[in-house]
Amino acid sequence: MSNIFYILIFVMITILFVLFLFILVGWRWFMKRMVKQMGKIILSDSYQENIIEMIPGFRHIGIQNVLENNLRAESGDLLHRPLGSSKKWPHFDPITFIPAQTTPFPVDNEEEVDVKVTIGPKAKKPLEINIPLLISGMAYGIALSEEVRIALAQAAKNTGTAINSGEGGILPEELDNAGKYILQFSKTQWSKEEEVIKRANMIEIKLGQGALVGMGGKISPNNLTGRAREVMGLKENEDAVIYEHFFENQTLEDMKELVEYLRNLSGGVPIGVKMGAGGKIEEDIDHLIDIGVDFITIDGGQAATLGAPPILADDFGIPTLHGVVRAANHLEKRNMKGQVSLIVSGGLFTPGHFLKVLALGADAVALGSVMLFTVAHKQILNALPFEPPTQVVWNEGKFKDKFKVEEGVKSAEKFLISSTEEIKIALRAMGKRSLKELSKKDLVSYDYLTAQMIGVPFSFEPWEDKQKE
Repeated sequence: MSNIFYILIFVMITILFVLFLFILVGWRWFMKRMVKQMGKIILSDSYQENIIEMIPGFRHIGIQNVLENNLRAESGDLLHRPLGSSKKWPHFDPITFIPAQTTPFPVDNEEEVDVKVTIGPKAKKPLEINIPLLISGMAYGIALSEEVRIALAQAAKNTGTAINSGEGGILPEELDNAGKYILQFSKTQWSKEEEVIKRANMIEIKLGQGALVGMGGKISPNNLTGRAREVMGLKENEDAVIYEHFFENQTLEDMKELVEYLRNLSGGVPIGVKMGAGGKIEEDIDHLIDIGVDFITIDGGQAATLGAPPILADDFGIPTLHGVVRAANHLEKRNMKGQVSLIVSGGLFTPGHFLKVLALGADAVALGSVMLFTVAHKQILNALPFEPPTQVVWNEGKFKDKFKVEEGVKSAEKFLISSTEEIKIALRAMGKRSLKELSKKDLVSYDYLTAQMIGVPFSFEPWEDKQKE
């Protein structure tokens, strides 16, 4: 028996040695033969049976469209794509800042720059934040896990800014960890408790958003599990319903009464509205001014969400760039600039984007997707390479239990601090000591159409010619 064992060991070693020699010596021959055979097939098969047919096919239809159409063919259900529209929208890249080099000179790097912001200055209790960056409404349960929400709330507190609740449940720990809290008053049955309204530092009535416009939806018990159901007051087999309206046969008068109700109940904190940027943005703003809001949040067409039907994400709304310019111009036209604050969100990922939005007339920027990837930071490695990184942050994510709150707090906090420092150095480079000194006059564009659209100089035109106009 022992001899047989040794013989088997010898045979296995011999086979492994032969394989090793083949890999060492024969790999070039093998690769060459494989490439030759593949090349022969690709270069001789007719287009109709050739694998390279996929190249013009993908270019014609688009890889994403092919994949999404196959998902439609597989399920027959309404598709919900995460993280917003993927099409190329007009963006802020062709816009640059005008540096101060002779008139005036740059501000010394040691001098402090004021980037504090007041939202709802006419409210009884305006919201004052230390940085112009807010954390957008990304809902607990419906989207984010408990751990991620708490981490973002703590990071907001540590940096002196505010976090938006989104349209999910309100965690008691989140309220306790957040220094300043924006309650998103949504078209739901939950998060309407008087205690929560009275604890909010600002209230945002959600009429719509960039990726979903004004539509609601139903979330089945299978897709909303855990503590979130208890926090939202849902029964065991009850769907979570987000409605399209607050009231039956809803009118603008109903919305005006809602604004007053929330203003009185909250003790005078800023009451505003969030809406997706649309083609009749000026008319929408006129209605919001009439119902008495203290701030308006404009969510551009490239804004993201946990999941939205592609037709709503791709084929509705206008770009964030167009939205902020039109909204700021109209508020100025109505003599409401400085009275009704403007918050902008949607497709903003870098400090340069943030500051350009502020220069174009926004008072603050709300950050969503970018905060998800920064709060997760190295923790996305728990999901990669076999699952998308968002599986670490979603409430139903496969790796949500591996998310470490302390690490998330540090990562999100550092990102906000770093971004603010970049904003400050940019202001110094323009010769400014305060964010209040920033305006559209500090911008130029190297794209002629963009320059004409937003009303800034075209970089090819001499400066003195532009000043004569």
